[in-house]
Amino acid sequence: MAICEILKMGDPRLLKVASQVEAFDTSDLHDLIADLKDTMAAAQGAGLAAPQIGVDLAVVVFGFGRSQRYPDAPPVPETVLINPVITPLSDEEENGWEGCLSVPGLRGVVPRFARIRYTGFDQYGQRIDREAEGFHARVVQHECDHLIGKLYPMRVRDFRLFGYTSVLFPELDAQADD
Repeated sequence: MAICEILKMGDPRLLKVASQVEAFDTSDLHDLIADLKDTMAAAQGAGLAAPQIGVDLAVVVFGFGRSQRYPDAPPVPETVLINPVITPLSDEEENGWEGCLSVPGLRGVVPRFARIRYTGFDQYGQRIDREAEGFHARVVQHECDHLIGKLYPMRVRDFRLFGYTSVLFPELDAQADD
């Protein structure tokens, strides 16, 4: 469909709680999902939320076979997730490096729940109910944070582990993180 502009940190639309989707399997919803997938692919992202392209709806897309932004990450199933609910399966957290298409050029260590259950719907209104751990769980939590107006720097606890990708990870292509 279209490659959309990705909003950057500082845009107030990224700080809003997204509206729930009320109608599934509509042409508008399918167009939005196509735009999200095209934009995510063009930016080489691991995921993208509708608010990141200025759309006030609780819709995220995520997943990849191999990620240029996270070359050591295991595959994450390609998923459309609408009106998600995340439930931690334990209090255990894992720290991991994150970046964001709305926070280009920076990365930080963020604590996330190690194991989660996520529920919601696909674009046709079919229920999704999965458990995830590791990087898969991290990606889901990161993308769903966009639906509650949170960007990953808001979750960084140790700012000694936050900085420019080009400084922290000089081996990565700096253009791949913008």
